[in-house]
Amino acid sequence: VQLVESGGGLVQPGGSLRLSCAAAGFTFSNYDMTWFRQAPGKERELVAGISTNGRSTNYAASVKGRFTISRDNVKNTVSLQMNSLKPDDTAVYYCRRGGFPVYWGQGTQVTVSS
Repeated sequence: VQLVESGGGLVQPGGSLRLSCAAAGFTFSNYDMTWFRQAPGKERELVAGISTNGRSTNYAASVKGRFTISRDNVKNTVSLQMNSLKPDDTAVYYCRRGGFPVYWGQGTQVTVSS
């Protein structure tokens, strides 16, 4: 199983970024997928999740209305569109495969700063 995140970087407050997670080594369409993040000195927290067929999504209250999770079961990718970014969104962002066992990507750094 491989999960490889990309798309992180430095962005100014109010800006946008799109993260992607490329999955390999398992039947992607059979698993829920989730984005988590971990800021320095804080616990890892759930950001957004998406069901196997993409019809059901859920978001942390802090990102609802600003972030959108989506998936492509042909390309085996899950994405996170992040708009209206705030300094508090600064963190390492990870994608995670649902089910058992749990698999994590290596993370991608997002820094929101002027």
